[in-house]
Amino acid sequence: MENLTYITGNYGKYVSVKEKFENAGITIDYFKCDLEEPDINDIEFISKEKARQAFEILGTPVFVADSGFYIEDYPNSPGYPGAFVKRRGISSNIAQLLETMEQIENRNCYFLDCLTFFDGKDYFQFFGVSKGTLSHEIRGEQNKRAKSNLWFVFIPMNCSKTLAEMSDGERNNRPDNRTSATDEFIEWYINNYKKSKRLVKDMNTN
Repeated sequence: MENLTYITGNYGKYVSVKEKFENAGITIDYFKCDLEEPDINDIEFISKEKARQAFEILGTPVFVADSGFYIEDYPNSPGYPGAFVKRRGISSNIAQLLETMEQIENRNCYFLDCLTFFDGKDYFQFFGVSKGTLSHEIRGEQNKRAKSNLWFVFIPMNCSKTLAEMSDGERNNRPDNRTSATDEFIEWYINNYKKSKRLVKDMNTN
């Protein structure tokens, strides 16, 4: 079986998923690289394009994970910033975000994650959603597992703490009914992709 490599310029993303793969008996390699993002507000398209770039760099099965952040009542632009969350500087200036949202009563928002796996032949995409609300202030501590500064202002559904205020156990077991693109990928990879590869290998051997 070829190595499975996670390409990202964000080490926190790697740390946050590494343990999940290890618990499933899968070893993943980490390759630090900032890939070019198409200037389009479409998380599926962006993720697929970055997976293509990643495979061109390494020539081995790769996966990339991208997140959009959607705010229901963002002023004059409902659903913004979506896939533009990093490129428009939203996640790097959360104080400005809170100022923009200061007078907005509806603070519902959600993360949409898209994980794309590309083996050089086929693309496979998996999605996860985490719903919640935007806090009125920055709350919490720095954490090496943090995927984004938005952890300081995102309160998951059915919770009272921001992601940055939670312990690892609280985050992993929070009652927000979220879905995980990583979990879906791991399950598919073990039960479908690896099994099909073994079958082809056995057929070729015989």
